[in-house]
Amino acid sequence: MATLSTIAKLLLAALMAPWIAAGSLHAQENYPTKHIQFISPMTAGGPGDALSRAVATSLSARLHVPVIVQNVPGAGSAIGTGTLARSAPDGYTLGLSTAGTFSINPFLYSKLPYNEEKDFAPISPLVS
Repeated sequence: MATLSTIAKLLLAALMAPWIAAGSLHAQENYPTKHIQFISPMTAGGPGDALSRAVATSLSARLHVPVIVQNVPGAGSAIGTGTLARSAPDGYTLGLSTAGTFSINPFLYSKLPYNEEKDFAPISPLVS
């Protein structure tokens, strides 16, 4: 059974949450302030390219900036994924990957141009 002290602490935390969140929102800069590059490690014209362009179109409409798709195919997507890994981690370069990029390529290639565990921050699954 919760004590009055515990209930009071929870209530105080719930009441303070909007002010804490509002302060952090105010501190953020406006994003994006320039175009976004979307790297697709798939060949142009294929299903991966179609998905990349659909995502870019949707992001561009929501963020009100151009989202430019750059196809960088080759080596089972390792070349394009390496290009993505070498990009500045500033939020202005996004990319597409497949399950094979991170689960199969490390077993096929002895040396990859990226570290699948350290070089990326996943955002969202697109299809399953």
